[in-house]
Amino acid sequence: MGIVTVSDKGYAGERVDKSGEVIEGLVKDKGYAVARKVIVPDEEDIILKELIFMADHLSLDLILTTGGTGFSLRDVTPEATIKACNRMASGISEAIRFHSLQITPRAMLSRGVSGIRNQTLIINLPGSPKAVKESLDYILESVHHGLEVLLGESTECARK
Repeated sequence: MGIVTVSDKGYAGERVDKSGEVIEGLVKDKGYAVARKVIVPDEEDIILKELIFMADHLSLDLILTTGGTGFSLRDVTPEATIKACNRMASGISEAIRFHSLQITPRAMLSRGVSGIRNQTLIINLPGSPKAVKESLDYILESVHHGLEVLLGESTECARK
């Protein structure tokens, strides 16, 4: 799997990437191997190129992004993700927002999206370490099953 932190300050070395570290710790605890972890600036074309590189050239099955999903003019992670995907998986981002709304009304300001590029699932997570942990704790089990279906390891999404 891959982790992309989108942060101008992180990319410039002016801020420690705590959210990327939280993602890495949580997914490793669940048995995922992190093949690539990068920090990129809030530039749509750079984000898009990294997502395509991880999906098409590294053949990663899961990419988690953190940051760049708010209302700032520099927040363009959702736009890059939409361009990278050939199918959307909107329910994942809706679930993240739903869960987050139980914690803070500001969750409604997240513009994060989720989608599929061929056999790679891409999920935008919030930028704060706390929100990243809350989101991943909530979605990771279902995302794991979705990856099994996407990769042909399971044949259905129905509840047991």
